[in-house]
Amino acid sequence: MAAEQGGRSSALRVLEEALGMGLTPAGDAADAVAAEGAYYLEQVTVTEASEEDYEYEEIPDDNFSIPEGEEDLAKAIQIAQEQVTDTQILEQKTVLPSKHAIPEVIEDFLCNFLIKMGMTRTLDCFQSEWYELIQKGVTELQDVGNVPDVYTQIMFLENENKNLKKDLKHYKQAADKAREDLLKTQKERDFHRMHHKRIDQEKTKLINDLKGLKLHYASYEPTMRVLHEKHHTLLKEKMLTTLERDRAIGKINELQATFKNIEIGHGYHVPEIKVAHNYEKENTPEGPTQRGVREAREQIKHKTKMKDNKKDSEFPIDTQPDPNLNLFKENLCPAKFDYKLSNIFRLHELPVSCIAMHPEKDILVSCGEDHLWKLVGLPKGNVLVTGFGHTDWLSDCCFHPSGNKLATSSGDTTVKLWDLYKGDCILTFEGHNHAVWSCTWHSCGNFVASSSLDTTCKIWDVNSEICRCTLYGHTDSVNSIEFFPSSNTLLTASADKSLSLWDARTGKCEQSLYGHMHSINDATFAPRGHMIASCDACGVIKLWDFRKLLPIVSIDVGPSPGNEVNFDSSGRVLAQASGNGVIHLLDLKSGQIHKLMGHDTEAHTVVFSHDGESLFSGGSDGTVRKWS
Repeated sequence: MAAEQGGRSSALRVLEEALGMGLTPAGDAADAVAAEGAYYLEQVTVTEASEEDYEYEEIPDDNFSIPEGEEDLAKAIQIAQEQVTDTQILEQKTVLPSKHAIPEVIEDFLCNFLIKMGMTRTLDCFQSEWYELIQKGVTELQDVGNVPDVYTQIMFLENENKNLKKDLKHYKQAADKAREDLLKTQKERDFHRMHHKRIDQEKTKLINDLKGLKLHYASYEPTMRVLHEKHHTLLKEKMLTTLERDRAIGKINELQATFKNIEIGHGYHVPEIKVAHNYEKENTPEGPTQRGVREAREQIKHKTKMKDNKKDSEFPIDTQPDPNLNLFKENLCPAKFDYKLSNIFRLHELPVSCIAMHPEKDILVSCGEDHLWKLVGLPKGNVLVTGFGHTDWLSDCCFHPSGNKLATSSGDTTVKLWDLYKGDCILTFEGHNHAVWSCTWHSCGNFVASSSLDTTCKIWDVNSEICRCTLYGHTDSVNSIEFFPSSNTLLTASADKSLSLWDARTGKCEQSLYGHMHSINDATFAPRGHMIASCDACGVIKLWDFRKLLPIVSIDVGPSPGNEVNFDSSGRVLAQASGNGVIHLLDLKSGQIHKLMGHDTEAHTVVFSHDGESLFSGGSDGTVRKWS
């Protein structure tokens, strides 16, 4: 009996070891059977009577004893299964499961294991007890899982190892490439850092040089101002001398004609009198400048001879009163600020550059960058006449005092005169070297003045169709020009930040006004003539006392540029067209600024109606907007 118990203990121990190992394929068991000899399993049927009369032999075992009874055996099997479960859990932590697991029956596994180990007695004992328990129904066959395939698992791990080695190789290559890129980037960074330091040093040096040049320029500016004054004085003396010379030549010509008449009538021979300066020119070698002047004079004389019926116009007396002053005093319209957008006239495909009101009728003219000007009837805004002829954008326009003619200036360097009834060009003035920015009529209607990008202004004689005078003095583009009403005084505004007043008869600059810090875009006289308004490229509006030629006030409505300024007929309201599309209305009495918001784009020009009830503005979207 003790031997039987010892056999059972050995069988259980071997069972636990086998369950703990859990790694014997069925194929190995078959090989073991073939190697040990021929073994087979015999099915034994146990009846109920034999179960009661069966006596087991006790096998002594000092190390292990298994409790008797069916419950104790089931408990032992349960403990063994728990150990197997724990072992599988530990294996799952370290070994990945096999892709192809082979299902095994637990008894076949144990039998094969015992046969392979040569433990026949333990095998007989296990089979007897196992089938006895199955027969009694104490235990049930359960699916204890799959026996892992070690070879498959090893192959899987080897494949994983190869893949990891490949990934490691790729990572090493990527790391080497990243290291090279890092070194290259560091070199480029060092290069750009050195370049930045060098540029910074050059910038500091240029700033210092610029400061020095500013100081140097500041020291020369008073000298330049004095030289400009001397230059203007010399120009004045030169023009006066020229006038005296021309007057003396005229007297000499009259005397010669008188002597010829006397000679013809009385038979006396009177020697011809030569003009001194002509005699000197005949005996003095001419330089290139003198030769050019002489050729220009000859051309002018030739043109004058060809136009026998076209004589030079005479400038009117400068002391004539303005006929509109009495009207202003009697019929001053009240100042208005509550304008609202009432109508939009779409007249041009490109931006509108200028608007001018007819001096007598409810008609306006708009000029655009599409090379056209249009005569528009009010209040409907229907186009009456369209003018074609310029080959570039139009910059400005001005009505003849009588209202039957129109002067336009353009980027094609010309000034054209138009017949408004027919819409035809009747005269073209050519002489500027660059674009013409502005034009204006003299109150007598015989002269047109123009200002240009070539830093000069010209006075054109409508009757003789020639340039009577060129005004030199500005050092940058002359953006605006305007005649003072009923006088020979011209006002010009330039990009050199100065305003100038000229005598149209002599071409001399009488006075220059300084105060703007940026390019002056436009300047105009107040209706009563006692004030000048100007605006610059940073939105600063300045008012000047025309009688004292001193600044009155400066108003900043920037930073958007001021493109044009205009007074209403009362002279109390000043309107400015701004680059941000806002129309600023300045109340000269209270100093308040009102804004008209309606343009979607830049506003280029603004003008009041004669009664002050309406205001018209033109923008870069090609529209003219009416405010009332």
